[in-house]
Amino acid sequence: MRVLMFGWEFPPHITGGLGTACYGLTRGLSKHGTEVIFIVPKAYGDEDQRAVRLVNASDVVINVDDVENKQYWDRITYMEVGSNLIPYVAPEEFTDLVVQEELRKETTRQTLFSSRFVFSGRYGTNLMEEVYRYALIGSAIAAKYEFDVIHAHDWLTYSAGVAAKASSGKPLVVHMHATEFDRSGENVNQQVYDIERYGMEQADRVITVSNLTRQIVIERYGIDPEKIITVHNAVEPVDRDELEGPQKVLKEKVVTFLGRITFQKGPEYFVEAAKKVLEVDPNVRFVMAGTGDLMNKLIRRVAELRIAHRFHFTGFLKGADVDRMFAMSDVFVMPSVSEPFGIVPLEAMRSSVPVVISKQSGVSEILKHALKVDFWDVHGLADAIYGLLHYHALSETFKLYGKEEVESLKWDDAALKVKEVYEGVVR
Repeated sequence: MRVLMFGWEFPPHITGGLGTACYGLTRGLSKHGTEVIFIVPKAYGDEDQRAVRLVNASDVVINVDDVENKQYWDRITYMEVGSNLIPYVAPEEFTDLVVQEELRKETTRQTLFSSRFVFSGRYGTNLMEEVYRYALIGSAIAAKYEFDVIHAHDWLTYSAGVAAKASSGKPLVVHMHATEFDRSGENVNQQVYDIERYGMEQADRVITVSNLTRQIVIERYGIDPEKIITVHNAVEPVDRDELEGPQKVLKEKVVTFLGRITFQKGPEYFVEAAKKVLEVDPNVRFVMAGTGDLMNKLIRRVAELRIAHRFHFTGFLKGADVDRMFAMSDVFVMPSVSEPFGIVPLEAMRSSVPVVISKQSGVSEILKHALKVDFWDVHGLADAIYGLLHYHALSETFKLYGKEEVESLKWDDAALKVKEVYEGVVR
């Protein structure tokens, strides 16, 4: 079976869990006799292509006079360019591209229908312009390659998936890794919500990463439950030698938060819990690894609480730096307000780090050897952290059985379930 897959990022050039999930899934699919043609807006040349055939959308030339392209443009003008978009990886403020509506339409049309378009592959001010163009290229690529099914990851690629389905007649599977409600709470961006709903309505099947996300898709988007299937994420196995990080040099215990510093991830609760732990045991260091729109606010809050001498902000970490951070950690905490799944706790457990996760996370559906608390329960969060730091038998139990548990959550198994979805829509 051959799959035409659309994704916005691919390792090592990632800014969140989406790229990691795409990598693990494609590797798993390759082991089940499934060939993947992966379309990415911008390829850098150093991506691991052992399991995929990577196509750089920036290299694709479209015929600006093609009638089908012009017709597709007419079908996608419902999408608004600009405004305050919040993509999967991080909430960012986006400036309006133009002031007047007619000028916007004409300017965008001229840009999109240039014969070649170089994508940034990032989440900048021209994000929607790139989503437009990516959809057009999706239609052109679908007419060029032979494949059996289309798979589009997250809202950024849904329009490309729909376009590919329209031009090829092949079935479409869309993968919901995070909804607009996860990213923004109740203050959803209507434009993003509309794209998500339209993509799922047009799809033959919708894959959600947890039952939590499945319920949101049913209740908030009105999608038919019969066509929604949950496939939990997994963690990429690594050689044990790769997990041999630096020896810990600090005498103090280290508690780590690693993720986007945004409302969705609950970093504010981590800071408040840190204060409570330090009131009982001042010999602990807390680390917040990541970037996001709440970072400056939390730096000020840490100063107000007078715990800055025990609290560290590292900025964004990836690859080997993440492994090194886990090697120095005694506890990992993910207090997410709304987490569709959450791969990072699995990576921590793989490194023998006990974890505390929120009950409002998809990964809590499958993990047994993790302490689970409500994200808003700062006292419960602090108690869980303190317990893992000070009760040796408890922490050792979670280290041992947590590592065994996470090693059983393989992308090979998740990929097999996804392949079964493909076979269903193809039949």
